[in-house]
Amino acid sequence: MIEPFFKSEDKNFYLLKGDTMELLPQFEHKFDMVFADPPYFLSNNGLSIQNGQIVSVNKGNWDKSHGFEYINEFNRKWLSLVRDKMKDDATIWISGTMHNIFSVGQILTELGFKILNIITWEKTNPPPNFSCRYFTYSTEQIIWARKSEKVPHYFNYELMKQLNGDKQMKDVWKLPAIAPWEKSCGKHPTQKPLSILTRLILASTKPNAWILDPFTGSSTTGIAANLANRRFLGIDQEEEFLKISKNRKLEIENPKTAATFRQKIGGFNDKKELELFLFEEPKEEYKTELNLTTKKKGSTQQAFGSMAGDVVN
Repeated sequence: MIEPFFKSEDKNFYLLKGDTMELLPQFEHKFDMVFADPPYFLSNNGLSIQNGQIVSVNKGNWDKSHGFEYINEFNRKWLSLVRDKMKDDATIWISGTMHNIFSVGQILTELGFKILNIITWEKTNPPPNFSCRYFTYSTEQIIWARKSEKVPHYFNYELMKQLNGDKQMKDVWKLPAIAPWEKSCGKHPTQKPLSILTRLILASTKPNAWILDPFTGSSTTGIAANLANRRFLGIDQEEEFLKISKNRKLEIENPKTAATFRQKIGGFNDKKELELFLFEEPKEEYKTELNLTTKKKGSTQQAFGSMAGDVVN
């Protein structure tokens, strides 16, 4: 049994500390949905503007690029391992920019995923471009794919239509970056807003679904999942961010705080819409406990062997 870094009292929020490449092959659980925000490999000693000040874009050694082949191999390894942790009808969402998203799309196709959409998140409040030598970066891409070509996936079409004024929701989402109240326990350099994660979780899962984030950071995925009555496992090797994640979960265990957060999440027609939808949403039954039972030695070795660069079809 793998010992979690943190397990919430309601058993709906788990954190594992370590390298996701090493931890994923060690347990048996299958997930209904995956959200991944892998390294963008942007830390190249460049500069940006944040809160009116010029700052470095460097985020840490985990975000430094080592060339195109390295990026491809990295994406191939983690996507192979994550695919093994997905139910047959599960879907995956992967956030990225031009620096890594093309590699991700290529590897998804190699591994047998079916790409469903490429969401363009247009930030309504992007940082300015102070070099004035190219267009301001104001978007990120989020690939949505299902595990296999032929197994149907879940999509809450009616809710997405409702949120878009009773019209089909398009693949361009105009939503702001994170608000100050989302950083009350600290912040991560690539933290995503709850509005993005809440929308994609509601679009592609049913209540009580298990959601995996293999690069959890400050666990916006997990907070959005729990606020939407879903369950969560996050993996990260940085204890600083895992502590933020833990404190964020403890914060929303206060019912009043959780209710306030639901009302503040953007992308809804009014502040009560999310709570009303969750109240009326039919409940699904899933296993109560996350299965972190360690795999048998033979199967674990086989899973680790797939990291050597073999493509899974």
